[in-house]
Amino acid sequence: MRTRTSPTPVAPAAGPAQRRWVLGITSVASLMVVLDALVVATALTAIKSDLGASVAELEWTVNAYGLSFAVLLMTAAAAGDRWGRRRVFAAGVTLFAAASLLCAVAPGVEVLIAGRVLQGAGAAFVMPLALALLGAAFPAELRPKALGVFASVSGVAVPLGPLLGGAVVEGISWPWIFWINVPIGAALAYFALTRTEESHGPDPALDVPGLVLAGAGSFGVVWGLVQGNSAGWTSVAVLGPLVAGLVALGAFVAWQRRAAHPMLPLHLFRSRRFAAGNAVIFFHWASALGAVFFMAQFLQEGLGYGPLAAGLGLVPWGLTTTVVPQLAGRLVRRFGERPFIVGGLGLHALAMLWIALVAGPAIGYWVIAVPLVLSGTGIAMCLPAAQSAVLTSVAPRLLGKASGAFSALRQLGGAFGVALLVAGFSLTGSYASSAEFSAGFAAAAVVSAVLGAAGALAGSLVPRRATKEPSDV
Repeated sequence: MRTRTSPTPVAPAAGPAQRRWVLGITSVASLMVVLDALVVATALTAIKSDLGASVAELEWTVNAYGLSFAVLLMTAAAAGDRWGRRRVFAAGVTLFAAASLLCAVAPGVEVLIAGRVLQGAGAAFVMPLALALLGAAFPAELRPKALGVFASVSGVAVPLGPLLGGAVVEGISWPWIFWINVPIGAALAYFALTRTEESHGPDPALDVPGLVLAGAGSFGVVWGLVQGNSAGWTSVAVLGPLVAGLVALGAFVAWQRRAAHPMLPLHLFRSRRFAAGNAVIFFHWASALGAVFFMAQFLQEGLGYGPLAAGLGLVPWGLTTTVVPQLAGRLVRRFGERPFIVGGLGLHALAMLWIALVAGPAIGYWVIAVPLVLSGTGIAMCLPAAQSAVLTSVAPRLLGKASGAFSALRQLGGAFGVALLVAGFSLTGSYASSAEFSAGFAAAAVVSAVLGAAGALAGSLVPRRATKEPSDV
């Protein structure tokens, strides 16, 4: 079997022009993937009407994407290390575009759900490889700034997702939220193959048992979290997958200790920066995604806004994610990641508590506008710092594995957060009236604040950033 010896991917030796291409390609790909996770929310009513979908089927148009996305992240990172990060990234973008085409022409909800499963699979092969390509192209001293730009471009999806979804649904038709991905995906695949250099990870073979255990564990946990609130947390349909998933993840950890070529070397977690950064992104996305999920609904169910108006209402929140990460990325190298993680998630947690205190069906929009901006600012401060903590704590040859773990924990955190916020909502509210919904939303906002505070606590463990590239971990 052919072996490789720690090849240097799109190395720091790459010139500024090539680094700009890598940054542009990976950032736009990330924007496309994140946008598609959000844009469908405001199109669900139109999809229900056109395709005659049930409520359960509508839920699966959202859940199918997130499920395949979460399950395949670690597999995608391992495949990129083995067969080439550029090649696998381009394949993921191509699959995402083809799946978008299938969604756009879907004659029924079953085909739409199948397309969403394939979209999630394509997204899984885009996100960790995008971070790996970006991390490899930029040396450690330039990486935080590049990650700030990357996070800013990705962050455009937060205000643009609900806004674009509402505008498309009201102005054209819902299939166009998928059609737009087809030409963008084709262009990204072409430029990835022609404007970036190929790179590989250090392992000459795939860790097949690791892939199976990680995939099975992620599937069981995410499936249980997704079904928990509807099927009941004590039901066999939920407890069975959750327990099986946790057992599989435990077996995965045990196997990684003795695998010849582990897909996630456990010695990486000896780095406090790497371990704490991954814990931060879990709680960061748990809090943020759960908040986005309910905020869009609060504007419609609680305050009576239409889809487009709700999208416009989220713009001030999301605009901070297009500006703040670039500033934070520039300052991380000077001040370290910890102030931006602790300060950012602390600010977000306080803002969510503020929203919980004032939420009600009779309030005006401006009552929540200020805390929305503060929440978005805090979320945006944290993301590039968390990415920097993880991607500057490993050697370039291990960037694929590090980005795979980071992306997987982010996605698992999102599923965990939405499930927890839905549980909090269900304890005190319902969809019966705007008053009932507002009561449940306030409880969900408190849960989001608690998750944000947990992320800030994890961020307090991040040491000051290293001044040189790690050479062996």
